Amino acid sequence: MDTVLVTGGDGFTGKYLVDALRREAGMRVVGLSLSGGDTQDSVTCDLTDPQQVQSVVDRVRPDRVVHLAGLTFVAHSEPLDFYRINVLGTDHLLRALCDLDAPPRKVLVAGSANVYGSAARPVIPESVCPQPVNHYAASKLAQENLARTYFQKLPIIVTRPFNYTGRGQHEKFVIPKIVEHFRQRSRVIELGEIDVERDFSDVRDIVELYLALLSCDESSTVVNLCSGSAVSIREVIRHLQQIAGYEIEVRQDPELLRRNEIPTLRGDVSHLAGLVGARERIALSDTLCWMLSAE
Repeated sequence: MDTVLVTGGDGFTGKYLVDALRREAGMRVVGLSLSGGDTQDSVTCDLTDPQQVQSVVDRVRPDRVVHLAGLTFVAHSEPLDFYRINVLGTDHLLRALCDLDAPPRKVLVAGSANVYGSAARPVIPESVCPQPVNHYAASKLAQENLARTYFQKLPIIVTRPFNYTGRGQHEKFVIPKIVEHFRQRSRVIELGEIDVERDFSDVRDIVELYLALLSCDESSTVVNLCSGSAVSIREVIRHLQQIAGYEIEVRQDPELLRRNEIPTLRGDVSHLAGLVGARERIALSDTLCWMLSAE
């Protein structure tokens, strides 16, 4: 039985992925997290500590790796944290994997579509030159470039996930925040720019893509994880108003407006389909219903 190391195993995506790897793929999974204590299936490790990382990798000796751990909230207040965690943490992990007698058969590194910045394209393929506009995106591009230096040593696929959501995502992200307001039957919500358009996916679809990429033959590549369509935050609110049966008043909070806001992010799915085939996706309205009905 293959052993899969999932960094960020207790995070939003990690929890769904760990469950799917055990339930659908029948693999032994070891989740790596910053806290929680060591068990047979979970290991505590600070990715910014190279000695800790080396020790964990030597002990687990994974056959496959999904590197999800990282600082993902764009508005995080300390810029240096993005580079310490997202870049140096990734370097420590990949370096430790290279030192194994038998390196993993596949390593997935979770990047971000935020690296594209304000790309003046209606649909964005992987060939578009990245133009990051904030520290989060800059750190993810640096992470990508670092991962490329390991392409000759490890079978790496770098993913560029566009926006995705689902039950359990923190309310500091926009869709969970909006959903929770509707769950509470709130009459007013304060948001930033609501006419920005994003390529939203369901976290369950993203997990299925990670499972497929773990088994595909290709490596040394970068791939978008996306739906290929984009909707505005205003449209998300309309969907939820129809589902919940009432209208909510939207007030703009100047504190939530970003100086370098990206108007539209929509991914090209062509390369992804070439790697794992065309796939049915969960409709956004179904995702919103699922989230709104959470206990």
